[in-house]
Amino acid sequence: MDYPQTYYRQSLAETRARPALSGRHETGTLIIGGGLAGLTTALELARAGQSVTVIEAHQVGFGASGRNGGFVGPGYAAGDDTITRHAGTDGARRLWDLSVEGMEHIRQTITALDMPGVAPETGVLSVRRHDDPGLKSARDQMARELNYHLDYLPTEELRSLLRSRRYFQALRDGNAFHIHPLNYLRGLAAEIERLGGTIFEQSPATEAHLAGPEKRVVSPGGEIRAERVVLTTGGYTDGLVPRLRRSMLQIATYVMLSEPAPDRLAQVIATRHAVGDNRRAGDYYRLVENGTRLLWGGRITTRAADIPGITRQLRHEMVTVYPELADLRTELAWSGLMAYARHLMPQVGRMGPGVWHATAFGGHGLNTTAIAGKVVAEDILGASDRIQAFAPFGLTWTGGAIGLLAAQLTYWKLQTQDWWRERAVA
Repeated sequence: MDYPQTYYRQSLAETRARPALSGRHETGTLIIGGGLAGLTTALELARAGQSVTVIEAHQVGFGASGRNGGFVGPGYAAGDDTITRHAGTDGARRLWDLSVEGMEHIRQTITALDMPGVAPETGVLSVRRHDDPGLKSARDQMARELNYHLDYLPTEELRSLLRSRRYFQALRDGNAFHIHPLNYLRGLAAEIERLGGTIFEQSPATEAHLAGPEKRVVSPGGEIRAERVVLTTGGYTDGLVPRLRRSMLQIATYVMLSEPAPDRLAQVIATRHAVGDNRRAGDYYRLVENGTRLLWGGRITTRAADIPGITRQLRHEMVTVYPELADLRTELAWSGLMAYARHLMPQVGRMGPGVWHATAFGGHGLNTTAIAGKVVAEDILGASDRIQAFAPFGLTWTGGAIGLLAAQLTYWKLQTQDWWRERAVA
């Protein structure tokens, strides 16, 4: 497979066209959705010698799986207190350990398959935009309770790496890393096919008959009959399975990529670590293409917004942090839909006999898609019941249009709280 050499071209189009579903096919497991969770599940099944087929409505990695910031680290979008309240202390610890395993699974997969163009870079910084005297205690608590070790960076050390007066302290995760997510997906897809799995693109599922021992899924060009079905449609979930659609919110997120400017970027960002700030409505960014470009993401909306308008907002945030980059040209901007559950945790489990789901990965980083695919495959193979760790976070109704409105109002509230907290140090 020929991989383009620049992030810009890699982010625009796949270089290998796969056929659309045509006619009738039979398979052991059918996976609907060619994103990170779906392809991870497919790869684990293919490695076990199982018959597996993936259908994707567009192209592999079309959704947020291929358009995200590429952060790979442990943890979840929901807070520790929320997770413990639902899952208990032991359950929360199991979920944490699974998230760490998901991170390591991605690292090992990249190494084992020698994936081209994925370009993993070690280190993620969680920076504070206000003075946080409790940050050392948070680091110590994580080491004590979770046996997970982070580095504390005081203001002077942090500002030697990120030359901005907006930042005060940080925690550095030396185990976490960041990658080109679209190329990682392409590597998964190539290995699935090498092992005998089948992937159909441009093949949306229009009907799903999931009752009974044989499942039947219809696409415009044909149909597939399978013993098992896994639903991994994420932020692009439609009404195919109403229960699944009602359980998630579609949230748009936005990313922009700068022109090449290695010397200027090096003057203000003296690290290859990825960076995310501590605001609930925060930004994330990292240098890509060997330090020549800046990828900057953030902002969320409950419906697709005007890309130029959002780009102006992202640029405003960038320049607020780094005024020196005011005339750095934005070369490319894009958006993708993420799936969020009301409880802010991934939804991973069984929907019925022979039917599984893995969705709601918005805000978690890539570790959760990996471990979700792994535990779903283990459940299908009868290898473990680790999928039960996610049982406390089920397919809860999100409230429809009212839920979307509530999500947007919550986001605006968080933005206001961020602004108020930082105004004294601006």
